[in-house]
Amino acid sequence: MKFLVTGVAGFIGSRIAGALLGDGHEVIGLDNLNAYYDPALKQARLHELQTYENFSFRKLDISDHENLLGLPERDTIDRVIHLAAQAGVRYSLENPFAYAQSNLTGHLAMLEFCRRAAKVPMLVYASSSSVYGDDAVAPFREDANVDRPVSLYAATKRADELMSQAYAKLYDIPQIGVRFFTVYGPWGRPDMAYWSFTDRILRGETIRVFNGGKMKRDFTYIADAVAGLKAIATGRAVFAEGERAHKLYNIGHNQPVELLNFIETIEEVTGKKARMALEPMQPGDVTETCADISRMQADYGYEPKVSLKEGLQHFVDWFRTQRVAAGPAIRQGL
Repeated sequence: MKFLVTGVAGFIGSRIAGALLGDGHEVIGLDNLNAYYDPALKQARLHELQTYENFSFRKLDISDHENLLGLPERDTIDRVIHLAAQAGVRYSLENPFAYAQSNLTGHLAMLEFCRRAAKVPMLVYASSSSVYGDDAVAPFREDANVDRPVSLYAATKRADELMSQAYAKLYDIPQIGVRFFTVYGPWGRPDMAYWSFTDRILRGETIRVFNGGKMKRDFTYIADAVAGLKAIATGRAVFAEGERAHKLYNIGHNQPVELLNFIETIEEVTGKKARMALEPMQPGDVTETCADISRMQADYGYEPKVSLKEGLQHFVDWFRTQRVAAGPAIRQGL
């Protein structure tokens, strides 16, 4: 099949693109290579993808809907995997308009792209566990009430789900939204806790631990996340009879870990003791995330395989070698 992958130079985007290319599919990748974190890391991910003959890249901001609609391959694409977005909860407090442009205008542009294509593709798009806020009862089910977001980032992701629901009803565009739960691993994002904690622990620097460490996260290793996403993107959409052509799935591990235990695991795999500064809860954060993955298990046979310790070991091994081998492309992103 021919796939369009937005955010292809990002963490999950580059990994799913590589998996599809390795299976012989054609991938057209879009990314604006913005400077939310060092673009050199994104270029390093792209360099890996560009070794495949069946990969092509377009530097394009999806919120520029006119250029997006003018993409030459628009009418020949079978599936769209839409991962481009402005990520990060805390950054939304500093630069809210970046979220409106990328997550709201950008998502609407992708919906219009699919609607106007001669052959309407199935759209698989990234939502987030952030939509559950602090009110949902763990484990979080896809049918939980998610109308009380605690961050702008979460609000934009919930808005994306609602826009997709409307377009599915209006234009019969088959769509699947994926709520990812704290995806981590090699080639990840420098703004995420597992990366910054590892870097600071190895350097002997103090790490900031919010809410006194009394938070839980459902950490999902990148290979497990990609396996679930690929099953959706390459498989047959599972819509119940009478159901609109829109469905939501959690992709997580279903084993939440307390933050202090998470830090202990990093200490174990690095062989270094963490120096911690315990700080109050930050605006926009939630105390717990926990994915109910029964829907993914039933429809796509999804079963996460990588334990937290194993996944962090893979990341630390990569981190210790690649940040040296890649030079500024990775080191400056820390």
